[in-house]
Amino acid sequence: MPQTLEKHFKTLYPWAESSDIHTSYAPYRVCPLGAHIDHQYGIVTGFALDKGVTLRFLISTDGAVNLDSLNFPEHVSFDLGNIGQKQGNWGDYAKGAAFALSQKYQLRNGIKGVVRGTLPVGGLSSSAAVVLCYLNALCLANDITLTPSELIRTALFAENGYVGINVGKLDQSCEVLCKRQHLLALDTRDDSYTLIPAPDTLGRFEIAIFYSGVSRVLGSGYNTRVDEAKSAAYSLKALSGMEYGLYKDTRLRDVPPLVYEEYRDRLPLVFAKRAQHYYTEMDRVEKGIEAWKRGDLREFGKLVFASGYSSIHAWETGSPELRAIYEITEHVQGIYGCRFSGAGFKGCCMALIDPAYKKEIEQQVTREYLGQFPQYKDLFSVHFCSTDDGVRVE
Repeated sequence: MPQTLEKHFKTLYPWAESSDIHTSYAPYRVCPLGAHIDHQYGIVTGFALDKGVTLRFLISTDGAVNLDSLNFPEHVSFDLGNIGQKQGNWGDYAKGAAFALSQKYQLRNGIKGVVRGTLPVGGLSSSAAVVLCYLNALCLANDITLTPSELIRTALFAENGYVGINVGKLDQSCEVLCKRQHLLALDTRDDSYTLIPAPDTLGRFEIAIFYSGVSRVLGSGYNTRVDEAKSAAYSLKALSGMEYGLYKDTRLRDVPPLVYEEYRDRLPLVFAKRAQHYYTEMDRVEKGIEAWKRGDLREFGKLVFASGYSSIHAWETGSPELRAIYEITEHVQGIYGCRFSGAGFKGCCMALIDPAYKKEIEQQVTREYLGQFPQYKDLFSVHFCSTDDGVRVE
């Protein structure tokens, strides 16, 4: 437990008995392959990291939620009987968790505590991690037991149905299902998944997080691309004579690759680019899973770099800062592959690296990045992580 979190908690609740204090933890996640396709019911891969969000909390019997954060200044409080509308701040995720859980369960007991994330916000699915922390805390407080699939669906509904961001289920699934030294392969259409152990031939690797210094916030840019991908699917169905049903139910996973190949030239350019990314990314996922099983990190890393390229040129995301990091890592020794982590709107990049080169990687990427963006001297940071297990609460 980070001392700063424990110290702050004791300052706010000095009277709390140790037996009454609980901890909810959710790891951050990275998706090496499967970028931007979970909302199209694609197949994605993921690792949970050994860094994440921790909530220290007490159970309150008055039905109130009171939260403080070491990452944000505002105090958040609301009543479970009157959750209210979102306010556009970090407290919306706690409200979203309570709202989603209350759709099926009656919540009598609240929580009060302090939450802390251990890495800069942006691209690591911190929003899903914090929602899962709140959900597990509220479940413990109210004697509710959720299966892993129920926990994932409830967390997803909190972001989709309350916060209003159209994320897919990749984030929540990684943070619930992942295991240390395993690659998660998740089919987001039917929720089937496989945890593929690292073979003995794989060798040592770590995950580098390059934080650009610019915090990421999902919003209209993310949602617009989701709609463009769905529009591509709807158009392809109509052009090919497929039964297309309701727009809201349409995904590119519904459209066979051969249909895309035949009719892609008749799509509006922007729709065609989104579809191109989807189909090529699905191919990279398939090839990446096979490379992982063979223990071929170099091939796996090449596919990660290719995913990053497609994110820039076909999905058309990536701030100037993130593109710079991506381009720098292409020529740094010891980096197998790199791409944006998350949606690509500010935030950070992730890379699979050879741990023997950690010092050189940090120095070279830092030097070249700050040479282009000296204004982020006090904000840019490099973090090295290992894979880890998923959520837990006690």
